[in-house]
Amino acid sequence: MNKPVKQRLLALDILRGITIAGMIMVNNPGSWNYVYAPLGHAAWNGLTPTDLVFPFFMFIMGISTYISLRKYNFTFSSDAFWKIIKRTIVIFAIGLGIAWFSLFCRTWNALSSEELSFGAHLWQSIWTFDHIRIMGVMQRLALCYGATAIIALTMKHKNIPYLIAFLLVGYFFVLLFGNGFEYNDTNILSKVDRAILGVNHMYQDNGIDPEGILSTIPSIAHVLIGFCVGRMIIKTQDINQKLEKLFLIGTILTFAGFLLSYGCPINKKIWSPTFVLATCGLGSSFLALLIWIIDVKGYKNWSRFFESFGVNPLFIYVMAGVLSILLGNILITHDATVMSLHGYFYNILLRPCFGDYFGSLVYALIFVAINWGVGYILYKKKIYIKI
Repeated sequence: MNKPVKQRLLALDILRGITIAGMIMVNNPGSWNYVYAPLGHAAWNGLTPTDLVFPFFMFIMGISTYISLRKYNFTFSSDAFWKIIKRTIVIFAIGLGIAWFSLFCRTWNALSSEELSFGAHLWQSIWTFDHIRIMGVMQRLALCYGATAIIALTMKHKNIPYLIAFLLVGYFFVLLFGNGFEYNDTNILSKVDRAILGVNHMYQDNGIDPEGILSTIPSIAHVLIGFCVGRMIIKTQDINQKLEKLFLIGTILTFAGFLLSYGCPINKKIWSPTFVLATCGLGSSFLALLIWIIDVKGYKNWSRFFESFGVNPLFIYVMAGVLSILLGNILITHDATVMSLHGYFYNILLRPCFGDYFGSLVYALIFVAINWGVGYILYKKKIYIKI
């Protein structure tokens, strides 16, 4: 029996590519002091376009998890289990590696003014594990992927919506009774992270780590919603019915998220249940729109740029992170002033020409274009780097 040819879902690749390009752009402005409002995160409660990119990617990851696990026929086996665990560990380790590399570079520069031997300088820069951030974007992706994949292989799929509801409702009560809507270190999320991770291993934002331990619970529910949507997409053959269901899911989830926000604010930093509902709803509607544009209307030429990001998303995201660290820590001297390459490109080359805010945006767009160049080469050579 011949195996069916595996075909990629172009609209899904495009949505994935848009989110990766968006994540790279909003993470790399010329200056954090000059960022247009839509390109910055909400200070606490609320939702900006920038707040959509990460949850969109997690929603897509849920869809992709359903597609990838079909080869196991959603049957638990030791082979499938260990492959999931291995991938989870690898992605988590890459996230830790990026955090360590950033800390290494910053420590190296900070110690440069001290009179240390090269060996001592190098060792103190390397041995920074007592201050490394444990959680982060890649780490959250790893944990949510691992949990979703194992649930998908061990639980009846018709019961997954009940698990999603249980996780979101349970997390809401944790927030409600644990001061979880307060933006300070009395928040239950902050208390748990400080108790388990320690202050030195957290991202510091009024004591709250936006990718902390407890907020991983609704993040798993987030990816599981994507998984259920992926199941619907694959099982629905007629494209018009597929669009109707996607738009219906998107409308219901978005409406529910904003309606319930009066009692449970939409908040990315705590990954509130309403944030999950609203962003998954918007992600479903956006995917439906892309399917309609690409598959129904046949408008595909515009999407090639994003497809280059979409077929190698994690690799390009990691590469962008490493490049950003290098540009921010490689120091040069200009007119007797020491500055990073990042600072030189923005302050000396772009800012005088384009101004504070637009120059900051131009830097971000150039940075995206550089990463796209690498992604385009891989795309043209049909090289898909899986992490």
